[in-house]
Amino acid sequence: MEYKKLLNGTKIPSLGLGTWKIGGEREAEYSKDEEEINSIKKAIEMGYTLIDTAEAYGNGHCEELIGKAIVDYKREDLFIVSKVAKTHLKYDQVISACKKSLASLGTDYLDIYLIHAPNHEVPIEETIEAMNTLVKEGYTKTIGLSMFSLADLKKIQELSDAPIVAHQIEYSILSRNRGTYGDDVNMEKELLPYHQKEGIISMAVRPVERGLLITNEIVKEIAQRNGKTPAQVAINWLTTKEGVVAIPKASKLEHLKDNLGVFGWELSKSDLDLLNTIKEIDNFEKV
Repeated sequence: MEYKKLLNGTKIPSLGLGTWKIGGEREAEYSKDEEEINSIKKAIEMGYTLIDTAEAYGNGHCEELIGKAIVDYKREDLFIVSKVAKTHLKYDQVISACKKSLASLGTDYLDIYLIHAPNHEVPIEETIEAMNTLVKEGYTKTIGLSMFSLADLKKIQELSDAPIVAHQIEYSILSRNRGTYGDDVNMEKELLPYHQKEGIISMAVRPVERGLLITNEIVKEIAQRNGKTPAQVAINWLTTKEGVVAIPKASKLEHLKDNLGVFGWELSKSDLDLLNTIKEIDNFEKV
C-alpha cells in the first residue's frame, strides 16, 4: 500500500475500500450480512485499512456491518471515514449523527468526518461550528467535505478553526469537470489544483465509473499494452497524481486483489495523452 499525507501529518492510504451498497442502498438490506462482513474482513487482511462509509449507506446498516467486521482488529491500524447526511446539517443533528455513527461502527473516534453534500437551506456556519466541536471533543481527528464547490470550500476554510483535510470529489477519467450529485464541478481545472496548493487530499469516488471504464476500448488497449487490467489503469491514473486517493467500491475477492495491483508503476506520457482523448460523460444516471 502507498500513502499520502493529511495536513496534520497523518498518513492516509492511497487506496481505500468504498462501501456504498454494503448493507443496502437508501434502506437497510439484511440478506447478505454475513457475506458482507466477511468481505470487509478479507479486505482488511489484504491491506485495505482505509474504509469509507456514511450514515446514509443502507440507512446506517453499512456502518453496523463495518463495526462487526472490524471488532477483531486494532483500531489504530485502521483509517475510518464516515459522512453526515445533507439532511442532518443543523448543529445538534451533526453532533447526534456523528455519535450514532460511532456507536454503529463500535469505535470512539473517526479519522475523518465529512459533510456528505451541500445543503444550502442550512447555514454552513452552523454546520462547521458542529464539525469543529466534534474535533475539539475528540469524536473525529479531522474533518472534510464531499462534493462542494470551490467557492464554498474557500468559504468553509475561512470559517473553520479545524483544517479541511480532505474533499471527496466525483473525479475519474470519465468525470473530470462535471459533478453529478453535489456542487463539485471543474474538478480537474479548479478543485484538484487548489487541493494540491492547499495540501487537501482529493478522495476520488467511483474511479471506474460503475464499470464504464472497464469496458472502454481505449482503457482496454492501454491495459493490454501494459500487462494490466482496465480497472488498474483507471485507478492508477488517479493514485499517481499528487494528493489523490481512490475509493473504489469492491466486495468480490478478485476485484479486491485486482485493485491492489495499481501500485509500483506509472502510465507513459503517450498512454496519458491517449486517455486524455476520452470524452467525459455528462449524463450519469443518479442513484
